[in-house]
Amino acid sequence: MPAKMRLQRHGKKGKPFYHIVIADGRAPRDGRFIEKIGTYNPITNPAEINIDLDKAVKWLQNGVQPTDTVRAILSYKGVLYRLHLLKGVQKGALTLEQAEVKFQTWLNEKLAKIESKKKGLTDSERNDRKKALEAEAKVKEAKAAEVAKKMATALKIEIEEAAAEAPEIETEA
Repeated sequence: MPAKMRLQRHGKKGKPFYHIVIADGRAPRDGRFIEKIGTYNPITNPAEINIDLDKAVKWLQNGVQPTDTVRAILSYKGVLYRLHLLKGVQKGALTLEQAEVKFQTWLNEKLAKIESKKKGLTDSERNDRKKALEAEAKVKEAKAAEVAKKMATALKIEIEEAAAEAPEIETEA
């Protein structure tokens, strides 16, 4: 019974939401599973990933094979790096404290990158909205000027017509 770490789809049509589960490799995608270890929401930007690092590492040490997508998610969250460091501890290359310090520094750098990406996204969205409003204002001003020009020519024509009719009225009287 080879166990797999994979995604289990939830959510409605066009709006996927996934649970990261440990399941028998022969079970259907959304069928029975052994344990749920996290969630993955690809709709948000950046994608929202909640995963229990300790359970994931424990299952990987027990020989569970992750699918390609789950492997990418685990790499993104640092589970594979933590597993790598723990293998170094087992071999005697590092102490547990050194491995934990390395992992925490990596995690802090990763969180800083994610925050800068979020800030960049909000700044770019704000700039895009500002540019759109400026373009809309220019178009509105151009249309207003065009309408004013048409109104001025229509008023000029009306004045000329009224002036042309005025002498005719005086000659009839």
